[in-house]
Amino acid sequence: MRVVIAGSSGLIGTSLVASMRAAGHEVLRLVRRKAAAPDERGWDPYAGRIDSHTFDGVDAVINLCGAGIGDKRWDDARKQVLHDSRIVPAEVLSAAVVEHGVPTLVNSSGAHFYGDTGTRLADEDAPGGHTFMSRLTQDWEAATSVAQEGGVRVVLMRTAVVISPSGGVFGRLKPVFQLFLGGKLGTGEQFFPWVSLDDVVSAYRFVVEHDDIRGPVNVAGPTPVTNAEFTKAVGTALHRPTPWVVPAFALKTLLGAEMAQELLLTGPGLTPKVLESHGFHFMHPALPSALTAAVA
Repeated sequence: MRVVIAGSSGLIGTSLVASMRAAGHEVLRLVRRKAAAPDERGWDPYAGRIDSHTFDGVDAVINLCGAGIGDKRWDDARKQVLHDSRIVPAEVLSAAVVEHGVPTLVNSSGAHFYGDTGTRLADEDAPGGHTFMSRLTQDWEAATSVAQEGGVRVVLMRTAVVISPSGGVFGRLKPVFQLFLGGKLGTGEQFFPWVSLDDVVSAYRFVVEHDDIRGPVNVAGPTPVTNAEFTKAVGTALHRPTPWVVPAFALKTLLGAEMAQELLLTGPGLTPKVLESHGFHFMHPALPSALTAAVA
């Protein structure tokens, strides 16, 4: 297949490009500068510009664009960046696949679509939440409406926290735990949705190759854990004790009340019903396996 990927330089994108090519697919990367390599195509989503012939003979477009949710403290300006960096590229690509007759659009989304699920587990049929992150994710998915109404097969990847050997949340936590400072956040009873980088990449390739999958897809490990369970598992993987508790007020002081509450003190519990019902095989179905791979 011939696949165009936007956001190919990030944590997921870098590995996905390599995986798609290893599987025999041709990959073209959208870059926000003048194309400098045979596999690059330039674009400027905010200007609505994409290099001519980018979509010639393309079977699928994968959109991974979006500024990092936890990279900076949230204020009104940062929230606008988080919104625009997701909605604008999704809208531009949604219109482009219709205009050029591309049959499939795979668009990033997030586990926070569901908000705080309490003690419940959410499959793809569960309703959306009402927090900032929930509304943002719902807007992100709605930005593909032009493609959906135009008959394009649209897949919405509601991805959990990615466990990776480098970068991402685990990359930030690793030195903290190695310094014997690891501990649960707040009560530790909140869900902590997770998925290994290997399985995220495989899931994206899987939905591209299976044209009977459309709509929302939970990309999360099939064994949900709480924050306390996650903390203990990280400590075990790194051979460090995790006796500490980081109180909610400290996180709210450090990050701001809204950001701390939505990203750390509450969380959705996800079940990957769609992937499992279509026969997807998780390389790391349990958290210890994902952490062992990340540490190695």
